Amino acid sequence: MNSPVLVLNHNYEPLNICSTRRAIVLVLGGKAEVLELDHHMLRTTSATIECPSVIRLSHMIRRPLPQVKLSRREIFRRDHFVCQYCNRATPDLTVDHVLPRHRGGSHSWENLVSACRACNHRKGGRTPEEARMRLIRPPFRPFASPYYTIERRLQGLGREEWRKFLPASLQWYDEEQEAVP
Repeated sequence: MNSPVLVLNHNYEPLNICSTRRAIVLVLGGKAEVLELDHHMLRTTSATIECPSVIRLSHMIRRPLPQVKLSRREIFRRDHFVCQYCNRATPDLTVDHVLPRHRGGSHSWENLVSACRACNHRKGGRTPEEARMRLIRPPFRPFASPYYTIERRLQGLGREEWRKFLPASLQWYDEEQEAVP
């Protein structure tokens, strides 16, 4: 009942990934139709239901463009998992406030960068100019594609029958794909 199910909008645009239970409720309620079936059966006292793998909503859902949530992992992803002071890729990254918080710096996309422990320690509670350190590139708010929310949930959940419903621009994730540090 907890198998992932791809949910498509009425125009076949990927919207979300939900549980099999939620998908069956949508299908039985007439709010969605099944496009692809899973190879599992759900048995009740009065019926046997084939579990869906892909469903399509019967009406169009309008949703705003998603925003990338400010988190440690997303900062590292934006900075390509390298220190923004020495350009070294290391698994021991930290988050650094360009303008330190005790000096009025905010906790925002434009003030946070990934830094290795050595550079973060060297910079301390100073600005990069005071510490005589240069940023490789200034921090910025990353753009979220319309598929941002589904892209993050696809990792490790990708199923072969979903491929024809996912756009080519959406990166395909497999369990064998290299793990992100």
